[in-house]
Amino acid sequence: MNYQETLDYMFTKLPMYQRTGQAAYKANLDTTLALDEYFNHPHKKFKSIHVAGTNGKGSVSHTLASVLQSAGYKVGLYTSPHLKDFRERIKVNGELVSEDYVVDFIRKHQNKFEELCPSFFEMTVAMAFDFFADEKIDVAVVEVGLGGRLDSTNIISPELSVITNISKDHTNLLGSELAQIATEKAGIIKKNVPVIIGEKQEEVIDVFLRIASNNKSDLIFSEDRYMNQSSELIDNKRNLVYQFLENNSIINLSCDLLGLYQIKNIRTALCVFDELNSKGWGISEEAIQQGVSGIVKNTGLLGRWQTIGNAPRVVCDTGHNVAGIKEIIEQIESLDYGKLHIVFGVVNDKDLTNILELMPKNASYYFSRADIPRALDQEVLAAKAKAYGLLGNTYLSVRDALKAAKTNAYENDLVFVGGSTFVVAEVV
Repeated sequence: MNYQETLDYMFTKLPMYQRTGQAAYKANLDTTLALDEYFNHPHKKFKSIHVAGTNGKGSVSHTLASVLQSAGYKVGLYTSPHLKDFRERIKVNGELVSEDYVVDFIRKHQNKFEELCPSFFEMTVAMAFDFFADEKIDVAVVEVGLGGRLDSTNIISPELSVITNISKDHTNLLGSELAQIATEKAGIIKKNVPVIIGEKQEEVIDVFLRIASNNKSDLIFSEDRYMNQSSELIDNKRNLVYQFLENNSIINLSCDLLGLYQIKNIRTALCVFDELNSKGWGISEEAIQQGVSGIVKNTGLLGRWQTIGNAPRVVCDTGHNVAGIKEIIEQIESLDYGKLHIVFGVVNDKDLTNILELMPKNASYYFSRADIPRALDQEVLAAKAKAYGLLGNTYLSVRDALKAAKTNAYENDLVFVGGSTFVVAEVV
């Protein structure tokens, strides 16, 4: 098989949550553990940092990888989902795993995959860990795919665990209440391994305190250590100023991720560097400055408040649940523009009620669907949105919708593309 044929095999033969939804989700780690044994436990050959949470875990993971790389470490980065190329999921020092490696990995182990019938995600985790071991990396930053407790990445024994925040998403699998979701995500907390919590949310504090205590794990809330002083855009970068509360020192950082919500994510990352340095990692202030300033450059992160066009300005963002949409709307409201145009699509298992209630009513909508089986039909979406006063036309593809939005927009208007990671994937 060539690379494209290999991808076709992986996407069609192996159940893929992003495409088929709940049918690809497994409520145990049996297959993951069987694969790990087959590959001789590659995750034990490098150090790791484990990152979970409802929103922000991708940004935090890429920030950690960028800074560690700037500090001189050879860094593996495993994230999901990908936007343009499957290989985005597996990187070493910002370089994608090679097409040849992907082809050879599937070819060599195809018989075992046929025997064990892993999901797409289970196979991908095995590939990443095997690749990282082959590359003899120093440390892997490993992003949880879904939840935490039963996620295939949860076989690692990390130096640190990170949970960015808790919001309602994938409630059919993780539970309908925040405490239930928090319990699933807190499943990554390991015995005697410190855990950093990105946001201090009253509804779930007790969950984290209980599980951390049971595991004798130090628990650090990032906002108890760092206070954000200011955030502004300067020369197309976000200038962030924090106060380190332990000694009242000021930390000034320039970040190439432009979203307002990155304030929380960078604060969380700063706590990680503090904890690693307490273990002797030697991450200098200069490495932090360089790494935070060059996250996109060092890691290739896409789709986080990313400008993809000008005159009119076109911005996309992968935020797709209530908490993520709130952050996006706050960002939109902070801008000066003429009229707002929104290219919008969602997946068919999304609870739309709370999302549609949040969406701006003073915008022109261009309802579309991403080219995946899970995408909600654009006509159905438009009908649901109309009940909330959101009006617009429907389009057969995201690209058609974006073309129409750009045609209708004046130079000083704003075009936003989002609602789903898969919608964004078609425009970046």
